Amino acid sequence: MSVRQSLLAILDQGPCYGYQLRAEFDRRTGSTWPLNVGQIYNTLERLERDGLVQKGDVDDQGHVYYEITDAGRSDVREWLASPVERQAGTRDELAIKLAIAATLPGVDVTAVIHNQRRASLAQLQELNRAKYAGADPEGAEELAWTLVVDSMIFAAEAEVRWLDHTEQRLSLHPQRALELELSTERPKRGRPSKARA
Repeated sequence: MSVRQSLLAILDQGPCYGYQLRAEFDRRTGSTWPLNVGQIYNTLERLERDGLVQKGDVDDQGHVYYEITDAGRSDVREWLASPVERQAGTRDELAIKLAIAATLPGVDVTAVIHNQRRASLAQLQELNRAKYAGADPEGAEELAWTLVVDSMIFAAEAEVRWLDHTEQRLSLHPQRALELELSTERPKRGRPSKARA
């Protein structure tokens, strides 16, 4: 998720100070991705360094307002017009955990999958029961919240389907066929070559 681009897009609506940006980000995403104020001010410093924002007025309480520059506006338009590119490799902790568990001797991978499925289904039920708690159930904030929660619901459903698929796939192999002993081959120094998709 691009905090940088999100903050720039909010600043495109008008000048804001750090805490205000945090509140606006929370309001527009249903508070589903908490940002700390330090992260916001670090991002603002980098945006200023890159010429995408500039410091503006300071109010009576000492809040420094940041304003977007023309270069920042151009950056926001480009971000909104571009698709989100998914990473080629996986950093998904669950996928890595199951891949490692499936190759370790003595690990009951089915139990690992069942434990995760229970947790994933509980999360899915919790998301399905979630209700918008804002003032206007028909307003823009509710819509933004719903979009984010729907994304989380679909991701949880996909995770459960993937767990079912993984369990079925593993059941086709005898356990000993999957176990990998430690290699006696000395690894070469440097980065491994990239696997092709």
